[in-house]
Amino acid sequence: MSLFQILNGLTFAALLFVVASGFTLIFGLLRIVNLAHGALYLFGGYVGYDVATRTGSFLLGGVGAMASVAAIGFALEQGLLRFVRGNELRQVLLTLGVAFVLKDLALVIWGGDSFTVPIPPMLRGGLRAFGVYYPAYRLFVLATGIVLFAALWLLLNHTRLGALIRAGVDDAEMVEASGVDIRRVLLITFLLGSALAGLGGLMGGAFLSLYPSADAEILVFSLAVVIIGGRGSLVGVAIGSLLVGLLNTLGQVLFPELAYFVIFGPMAVLLAFRPLGLFGRAA
Repeated sequence: MSLFQILNGLTFAALLFVVASGFTLIFGLLRIVNLAHGALYLFGGYVGYDVATRTGSFLLGGVGAMASVAAIGFALEQGLLRFVRGNELRQVLLTLGVAFVLKDLALVIWGGDSFTVPIPPMLRGGLRAFGVYYPAYRLFVLATGIVLFAALWLLLNHTRLGALIRAGVDDAEMVEASGVDIRRVLLITFLLGSALAGLGGLMGGAFLSLYPSADAEILVFSLAVVIIGGRGSLVGVAIGSLLVGLLNTLGQVLFPELAYFVIFGPMAVLLAFRPLGLFGRAA
């Protein structure tokens, strides 16, 4: 595999990390099985596309994507998920239904055409990196993934909010007894995870495009990342994103007819020996 293809794998891994980090906050830390995460990615991408094209600002597109998906996440968590907390089967059915509703709503609003989010002028063209000429926007996605990993790691491990999130997941009643509104803390975590899905939709829409089935594809990849890395582990999500991104590129280049097997075959072998993933731990 050439250096160019390795960079493709790394940039795709960075995009997966942006989406899957939000997924692991909700699925791994909060123990909420949110199968609407892929639909949130797609919806955020569409909203970001609209804002970016109307205003000419990629930054405003990102703000619009994150804000709109966070608002949907608020309605989902407060209006529906609060009634099925602790019941994973009901969460699966509920969020799957929400995903279908959001997907059909997007189809009504934006139709079935494929859209590409406009790349800002400063990120168009290419740069020479590691001896090869490579698209500047993809390098921006790679840098964003690295910065986001550092920011989330600091948030979860070196801030009071991060400590409250981890404590609330382990023993919410004890944290609430100490005078902390743990429901608000967990709601903020859910909104952050949803907003990251919207940000991923905007970033992915600039080089993967947005189309009606993109939500299912990104959800499958995100599930693979979280399962391989271990639910609730940020480092696991980073490692899982790298493995899935590179294996996906390797599969498309060397074994196009077995592209999914190249990812999910090793995942099945891994889970046979480590059922909780590389960095997962029992709830």
